[in-house]
Amino acid sequence: MKDTFKTVACSRISIAELMQPSQSNFGGKIHGGYMLSLMDQIAYACASKHSENYCVTASVDTVDFLEPVEIGELVTMKSSINYVGTTSMVVGIRVEAENIRTGHVKHCNSSYFTMVAKDDNGKSTPVPGLVLSSLEEVRRFLKAIERNHTKKNRRIEFNSEDFVIGDYLKELEDYNIKIDL
Repeated sequence: MKDTFKTVACSRISIAELMQPSQSNFGGKIHGGYMLSLMDQIAYACASKHSENYCVTASVDTVDFLEPVEIGELVTMKSSINYVGTTSMVVGIRVEAENIRTGHVKHCNSSYFTMVAKDDNGKSTPVPGLVLSSLEEVRRFLKAIERNHTKKNRRIEFNSEDFVIGDYLKELEDYNIKIDL
């Protein structure tokens, strides 16, 4: 797969689904967990289409529910490969909800799913490279690199054996906490 490349457009997928009462909570809004399930499905489809393999979800980054989704709205999810590593891919997902009576469309969520390609034996397997064909695709690739660096640095900083709480006490003063060690 090292010499194989695919364009972002090759794996771009959109799905749409009308939101039903059975998918809602007691407040009449669609369950966040249901939305996450749909997002995981489109991430799988997008990553599998790019890699031509079974894929699993390795991590989910930046799930901010910006607007509630109402019963009766048409939810559209758009996905594309934003980044590829050796065996992993970052799938960008944009979620929009449309009131089909008024035509009003709202942006509800943008999320990033890291998916890993698996071979028939369940082992991680290389994925094709990515052809970046627009400035937007380059920007998304660079943003994914930055998110990866931030995640790695956060793990190192807060999971290291040399973590010193004194380095953070000043920063914690403005929070509604009491430290009782």
